[in-house]
Amino acid sequence: MSPTPGGKWSPAKKRSWRGPTTIQFLEHDILCIIFSVLDLFDLVRCSAVCKSWNTIIKGSKLLQALYLKQQKDNYLGMKDNYVGISNIDSGSEKTLNMYFEELAMKHHRQSLVQASSVDIDQWKGHSLGVDQCRMKMGLLLTGVGDKVMRLWSLETYNCMEEYSIQDASPLIDFDFDESKIVGLVGTRICLWRRNGKMTTFPSREGTFMKGLCMRYFDPEAVVGCEDGTARVFDMYSRKCSKIIRMHPEPVTCLCLGDDQLILSGSSLGRIMVSGYSSDKWTATLRSTDSTGIKTLCFNPRSHLVFAGTTAGYTSCWDLRMMRQLWETRVSPNVIYSLQHLTNDKSALVAGGIDGVLRILDQDSGVVLSSYTVDHDTSSSSSRYAHGVIERRKGRKLPSDINIDQIPRSDRPSITCLAVGMKKVVTTHNSKYIRVWKFKK
Repeated sequence: MSPTPGGKWSPAKKRSWRGPTTIQFLEHDILCIIFSVLDLFDLVRCSAVCKSWNTIIKGSKLLQALYLKQQKDNYLGMKDNYVGISNIDSGSEKTLNMYFEELAMKHHRQSLVQASSVDIDQWKGHSLGVDQCRMKMGLLLTGVGDKVMRLWSLETYNCMEEYSIQDASPLIDFDFDESKIVGLVGTRICLWRRNGKMTTFPSREGTFMKGLCMRYFDPEAVVGCEDGTARVFDMYSRKCSKIIRMHPEPVTCLCLGDDQLILSGSSLGRIMVSGYSSDKWTATLRSTDSTGIKTLCFNPRSHLVFAGTTAGYTSCWDLRMMRQLWETRVSPNVIYSLQHLTNDKSALVAGGIDGVLRILDQDSGVVLSSYTVDHDTSSSSSRYAHGVIERRKGRKLPSDINIDQIPRSDRPSITCLAVGMKKVVTTHNSKYIRVWKFKK
């Protein structure tokens, strides 16, 4: 009720309900005030959320101002570290972007190595064992066991898309980009357009000896075969464009480098290097450990290639000099997966049969930190569209701990892993998918 000019009360006008206020409704000036109280790292993250926020942050010069302040603080504290201010004053966006990338990689490494807490979200993603995962653009692709690949949002853990395999042959390997899913199914390459139907390469071009692994970098997919060859398939012509003889023994793993470089590991511990234009390997990387190579990982920024073996060794080679830099045994058993964040030249994440998640230094191979699930802490759960999310805590292990004393339930074998900013996704040949979130 509200008073009328004569002193009487009359019913008040109803206000129209617009629903809850969200940040999208805030005006430009209010967003600028909010952004101005953030530190440099959080402001960089906000600039990557959406185009409108990026425009506001860059237009207000907040990033430049914080960068200049930090550089001047470095100069006052240690003059030798004072660099870049004249470039920023003259509007060098390249220098600013390089600085932000270095800052992001520093935060990422510190979070993995010096985590004060590790939160683990896990959910039942498949009806059978999940062997592999691939992570890109905030999306996660999982599958292998139940002949279904599922694409998940890492923000909400919702299943966005599902891709069924009609063929009776098993799904061996897969990868994806923004427009398609590429899978190695039995002896065939299959394509799924995002939100579209599956297509299979013609049998006269798409069949080969048993494939053991596959890597994809548009427009080619490379298959490592049991007969020791690597076969290159063009995604658009749907033809096998090249057969490269890499090993006398089976090709067990692959990675693709820049400039159409192919690296393959074998069951006898050899790594061969070739290019798409060749029909045989062109160089050999030899290791003192002759056990089979299970995983390869290439860093295009540093031109380093990392390998994990069936005996628990990790090794590193510099491809510019074609020589080994280090080799160390980080696990008593098989290393199944090695990965690092794109553009990161410092931290390497390793996982294998003993179920311990290890963070290695890329320059030396030294184990910087190790983690398992901590079942002594209480867990919680919450429902979401696809089921239940269980939340647990990770445990940072002392460097001198005896791994055999940790129950196997706390460390199921890590069959595959993928690395994101301050997070790692793992699969364990079980129904569950885990996301490890590191907080410093």
